[in-house]
Amino acid sequence: MKLRFATYNIHKGVGTDRRRDPERIMAVLRETHADIVALQECDRRLGARAAVLPRALIDDSPWRVAPVARRAQSMGWHGNAILVRRDLDIDECHALELPTLEPRGAVCAVIGSGRRQIRVVGTHLDLSGLRRRDQVRSLLAFSAEHGDIPTVIMGDFNQWGQSTGAMRAFGDDWHHILPGPSYPSRAPLARLDRIVHCGRFRPGRAQVHHSALAAVASDHLPVWADLDLPKS
Repeated sequence: MKLRFATYNIHKGVGTDRRRDPERIMAVLRETHADIVALQECDRRLGARAAVLPRALIDDSPWRVAPVARRAQSMGWHGNAILVRRDLDIDECHALELPTLEPRGAVCAVIGSGRRQIRVVGTHLDLSGLRRRDQVRSLLAFSAEHGDIPTVIMGDFNQWGQSTGAMRAFGDDWHHILPGPSYPSRAPLARLDRIVHCGRFRPGRAQVHHSALAAVASDHLPVWADLDLPKS
């Protein structure tokens, strides 16, 4: 079971040129050739929390949206969403509350291929280091309580240090993929966008996706990693 996982903070579709361009975001996503994508800032922040990416664009893509939204016009929860390649099954979904002083959350999808399942969690962690640590612990507790399923957690962690602060909450059983700086997109300095996986996966290639389009489509660059789940 070999899959490409990507995470992308799309900045509500607004690029570094200050234009909102959903088609440009979708073009960047296609460039990654990802099977499963965690999106951040995919819904507008106020009002009906309407989705930034029109349904017609998603319907014309290789992916479908994991049904985690709690609002009719949203595609995610607190701006987090998961896109899944159409030939993969979505067996269950969850919208998760995270401990915080400001609106934060995470989304989870259990994805199947044949008889095998994996759990994917997409999140956008707090700006506060103390809250981030609590949020990571909350995600790990949720995963432990909901079955022994190989798990990938990815998103915008808002964490500058590679293995400090909130990242210590993962412990030795989790492996961190930080292929390089992804923020800000025009001149990346910070490794805010990360993919963390349990020890049952075998990592392959991983990189920050640099392209002329990605440099302007959002203030973050996408990050992707190839993971192989060997037969047990």
